[in-house]
Amino acid sequence: MLKKVLIANRGEIAVRIIRACREMGIKTVAVYSEADKNALHKELADEAVCIGPATPNKSYLNVKAIIEAACLKGCDSIHPGYGFLSENSSFAKICDEIGIKFIGPSFKMIELMGNKSKAKETMKNANVPVVAGSDGLIYTIAEALKIAEKIKYPVILKASAGGGGKGIRVAYNEEELKKHYEIVKQEAKISFNDDSLYIEKFIENPRHIEIQILADEHGNVIHLGERDCTIQRKNQKVLEETPSAVISDKLRKKMGDIAVNAIKKIGYSNVGTIEFIVDKNKDFYFMEMNTRVQVEHPITEAITGIDIIKEQLKIASGEKLKYKQEDIKFTGHSLEARINAENPNKNFMPCAGEIKELHIPGGNGIRIDTAVYPGYIIPPNYDSMIAKVIVHGKDRNESIAKMKSALAEFVIDGIDTNIDFLYDILEEKDFVDNNYDTSFLSKKI
Repeated sequence: MLKKVLIANRGEIAVRIIRACREMGIKTVAVYSEADKNALHKELADEAVCIGPATPNKSYLNVKAIIEAACLKGCDSIHPGYGFLSENSSFAKICDEIGIKFIGPSFKMIELMGNKSKAKETMKNANVPVVAGSDGLIYTIAEALKIAEKIKYPVILKASAGGGGKGIRVAYNEEELKKHYEIVKQEAKISFNDDSLYIEKFIENPRHIEIQILADEHGNVIHLGERDCTIQRKNQKVLEETPSAVISDKLRKKMGDIAVNAIKKIGYSNVGTIEFIVDKNKDFYFMEMNTRVQVEHPITEAITGIDIIKEQLKIASGEKLKYKQEDIKFTGHSLEARINAENPNKNFMPCAGEIKELHIPGGNGIRIDTAVYPGYIIPPNYDSMIAKVIVHGKDRNESIAKMKSALAEFVIDGIDTNIDFLYDILEEKDFVDNNYDTSFLSKKI
């Protein structure tokens, strides 16, 4: 078993990992920026190292500082969480070269799946359904126009190295495609330092369904069901649920089997998520693979009883999975709402500042993952998500009722949040009736 883990992250996910390590008897080392000198993850870890100024490039993305901290404190492993360096193949490779275990897949797998066009081709070869589009990258607008004419509009342009909803534009005609092409290239260059693009047929009004995978280093692979992440704003997830109300047992088995077989074929290990779009005919297509733990992993934990972070640590320690597919049972229904420090009435403008008062909801089947506390000052330098509310009920209706109760009780005074906005979504008849798709919020806002 791993003995000492450095957590190369901050906020609620760093706290989440520290707690899992503590329960397993694993020592932890936190890294923090100067802006996070009063952060909860710094206080909860056994040891902590300041790795630089507030700017992410000089702290949480500073590979040299993080590696030096791990070596200084005698860590045998690094957990990257999500975001920051979690899908940085160069970082994972350095860890591998100096003998520090990167708690995730191999750097080669991160590199392969991080390139969206290569990932698509890999999954196609592993018998996973893919959306019609370019065979690999496109390099000119003429090439994009030719493919669009063949597969028919609407089409979607995507940054090959993309993620987090960036580097994506939908074109409904030739004029829009010409306009978006250079915009997406520039956005990709700025966001990912890689302006390579690919093009696909745009599936209108789909559901966004992802399959959670666990894979050990001995070839054993299982899935933990699906998560429905369809409620999104500008390609960023807002509310997630499991099981999905549009996925039958038969379809779940089909999607799960295809995902598991693909993971086995490519030789992937640790946790991962294969994301699909599901159209109105219940046909599904590969979208991308996330080679890390997901923000929304707690809802899967709620319905399966499996601690995904602990499984990551066990897999990284070389242990075999203790579960077979038939052991996985899904109980009840779970919802997650992402609490952001932002003002929905001002175009979701982020809101830094001091939390003057805080009341966190509780009760049967209610879990709050957060790193904030009364008096904590939210810095302006990082993602605006400050908490996650996870509820577990016997069915979808009870889950919705629990979430409404939890959100109504949640008090964060001193800053703006999206709590009322989330509550309003749960009141929408179309959401309650399961009559929604990825365009839901764009129609409501």
